[in-house]
Amino acid sequence: MTTLAQGPVLWERLTWEEIGELRRGGMDMAILPVGSTEQHGPHLTLDVDTVSATRVAHAVSEATGVPVLPALAYGCSLGHSRRWPGTVAVSPHTLIDLVAEIGGWVIGAGFERLLILNGHVTNFAPLRCALELLRSRHDGAMVAVCNLHEVSARITEVYTADAVDWHANAAETSLMLAVAPHAVRADRIAGADDPDRTGDLFFSHPVNRTSENGVTGAPSRARRETGTRLFSWLVEDLSARVRGALRESPPLPHPYGAPGP
Repeated sequence: MTTLAQGPVLWERLTWEEIGELRRGGMDMAILPVGSTEQHGPHLTLDVDTVSATRVAHAVSEATGVPVLPALAYGCSLGHSRRWPGTVAVSPHTLIDLVAEIGGWVIGAGFERLLILNGHVTNFAPLRCALELLRSRHDGAMVAVCNLHEVSARITEVYTADAVDWHANAAETSLMLAVAPHAVRADRIAGADDPDRTGDLFFSHPVNRTSENGVTGAPSRARRETGTRLFSWLVEDLSARVRGALRESPPLPHPYGAPGP
């Protein structure tokens, strides 16, 4: 058997024989990071959501041995509008179909546990629809969608500390300062704070109608130390959940298409 290098197990860097070895060795789970290419205020690059999901997925892979698929860098970012150049969005239907097709191939290779790790909040609805398709099409498959900011209660608390409808805020900026400083334009942080205007609203409004500069929150509060702690918690808490998921079985064994009693 080929001995794989220490570090994250990256799907695209393996041969087909090594993928087979993983499966024969008992590994039946994979992680699909999903991000976006969208504006993140005047101080962060467009790949923040993709970078955050990918870096966490790689660290979790290193801790658990679960392979990571190539990240999807385009998401459902329609709500960011065309006010700020740079956003490249796909429709919900496109994201649903793409994830369902990718998942079908992964499950077909014998990896029947799929974690979709979401780095962009409004990807969640189409990703949940893709989950519904996958488990209806592939009896026995187990699929989960996990939003990065909701991995655990303590992580959600950090993300929402300066805004409930946060974006490019203190948490995201801190995380980038810690794991991808090239993504931060430090000279643009001052003055980038923009308040959360959504607290008492009934409707969900696009970002061009809730933010002056694409930010919601207070990136001026960002600190590298906060980002280092946040990343550590993300990896620790998600790794614990993944280890549990590797042992999980359905509560009941009934086939999807079988009639009831």
